[in-house]
Amino acid sequence: MLELGQNQTDAADLIKDSSEATFMADVVEASQTVPVIVDFWAPWCGPCKTLGPALEEAVKAANGAVKMVKINVDEAQMLAGQMRIQSIPTVYAFYQGQPIDGFQGALPGSEIKAFIDKVVAAGGGVAPGEALAEALQTAEDMLAEGAVEDAVQVFAAIIEEDGQNAVAFGGLARSYIALGDPDQAEAVLNGAPAEISDAPEIEAAHAQIALARQAADAGPIGELTAKVEADPDDHQARFDLAQALYSKGQGQEAVDHLLELFRRDREWNDAAAKQQLFTIFEALKPNDPVALKGRRRLSSMMFA
Repeated sequence: MLELGQNQTDAADLIKDSSEATFMADVVEASQTVPVIVDFWAPWCGPCKTLGPALEEAVKAANGAVKMVKINVDEAQMLAGQMRIQSIPTVYAFYQGQPIDGFQGALPGSEIKAFIDKVVAAGGGVAPGEALAEALQTAEDMLAEGAVEDAVQVFAAIIEEDGQNAVAFGGLARSYIALGDPDQAEAVLNGAPAEISDAPEIEAAHAQIALARQAADAGPIGELTAKVEADPDDHQARFDLAQALYSKGQGQEAVDHLLELFRRDREWNDAAAKQQLFTIFEALKPNDPVALKGRRRLSSMMFA
């Protein structure tokens, strides 16, 4: 499986307590190869108790692109004086032995992440968000090129790194659909956290699962086409033809037949044509020309 970040067993190496005696080794020397965040704190400092853990989580999320050293100023007063620490918490970022950035006081999580990303970039690394974005694009390219099993591994690795990534969950489900396993695709979506269950990527994958299952029962396109041509009001044949066409990748033709069915009898089979159109639109990307054009045509019919 693709490894996007540092192994969790190495997480303890990313964060350590330091002192005046070990500062040179832990910060100045260590920062020659990777940026080091130094958190100057004290046990009696209230804001320190909030900032410290938040910094640690952000450093862990950077997967080895930055390290963190904690200095208790009560135990390192000489060092605090040399660094001109006037209030705590104070945070400095070191790279190649020199301080390159810093701030004082507690910050919200978004600003901490932005600070870490800036420090990582200064050290020539790739911020976690950028790394995941690159991995997502790689997985999408693999899926588009037919390397589906490779895409499965990459999407799964991304989910392991970021369990709230709706794009990765949707991509993994789509990969299993491409492998002809809609049941496994549904299991992937059912395993997604509730917080992202209504994300567009998750809903789109659910729609694609429904279409994939319909495709399994789709009839021969030639026979269904002949039926529709012989009797244009054979609504079931037209509906089945649309399913068969979509299953063969002919999305525009499928939408055209469903729109024609809606035009002829919008209430047929509990408005099945409209519901099927909505399912197809949901399965496609929002900017897909088939979806955009189809939505406009359906709207014009509905409100004519």
